[in-house]
Amino acid sequence: MSKTNQKIVPHLWYDKEAKEAAEFYASIFPDSKITNVTTIKDTPSGDSDIVTFELWGQKFMAISAGPYFKLNPSVSFIVNFDPSREKDASEKITEVWNKLSEGGTALMPFGEYPFSKKFGWIQDKYGLSWQLMLTNPEGEERPAFVPSLLFVGDKCGRAEEAIQFYLSVFKNAQQGLMVRYPKGMEPDKEGTIMFSDFMLENQWFSAMDSAHEHKFSFNEALSFMVYCDTQEEIDHYWEKLSAVPEAEQCGWLKDKYGISWQIVPSAMDEMMSKSTPEQRARVTKAFLGMKKFDLEKLREAYKG
Repeated sequence: MSKTNQKIVPHLWYDKEAKEAAEFYASIFPDSKITNVTTIKDTPSGDSDIVTFELWGQKFMAISAGPYFKLNPSVSFIVNFDPSREKDASEKITEVWNKLSEGGTALMPFGEYPFSKKFGWIQDKYGLSWQLMLTNPEGEERPAFVPSLLFVGDKCGRAEEAIQFYLSVFKNAQQGLMVRYPKGMEPDKEGTIMFSDFMLENQWFSAMDSAHEHKFSFNEALSFMVYCDTQEEIDHYWEKLSAVPEAEQCGWLKDKYGISWQIVPSAMDEMMSKSTPEQRARVTKAFLGMKKFDLEKLREAYKG
């Protein structure tokens, strides 16, 4: 996967901590850096910092946009520490766990599990959840970060259906592993998904069902940005994914499982980061009035 053309970028929503959180993560993971900080003025939540950063070579974006949505463990990141890739993987995973634990909450304590010599699930001090895993170097290679979707509550039991749906919407997609719950794992129902992974646009994701009681579900705090080169592409994703009309705004939509996506023109980053304050103000004003993005109108606003 070339690092420049990552088509789907995880997007994190914070009240005010986007920059601080991104700096914290970039200091913890190898091969990481903040690539840009842009402030957009006069949004509905005041001035917002937009931070783009890379962790272990993978792109992320974060925004400080008010206390409207709180990160929760319904979407977490599996972090694969692969000894065939990193010679000190076993030391590194312990070190990363210790740093993410500062002010955090362990959801599954760090230790040995049947599926991994070292594994732990932690919700860090900013609310983001990480599943750190020492992977089996014999197994199939997976990237450092895999966003993981946890289907709970009324969505529990729909992970497999959701995967098939996403595989039909995105290109360069394939099914990976599919491990089902056996009998006797109540409340989890036999045959539902204990663990699975799948690839969309050459990026790995994972999904699982959990029938245990959780006090959270998918929300806008973690969304996925899909970069599109043409209006046709924007239209395609919008039409296929959007299932909640009242959630449609500024390129955001919500699908039938409650997961939020942002369908954005690839040119948008440049319009926002390599622009004069006047250009940025015009583009911001234009997109705040849109639901689905109109690439032509955004270009016109940019050019003035």
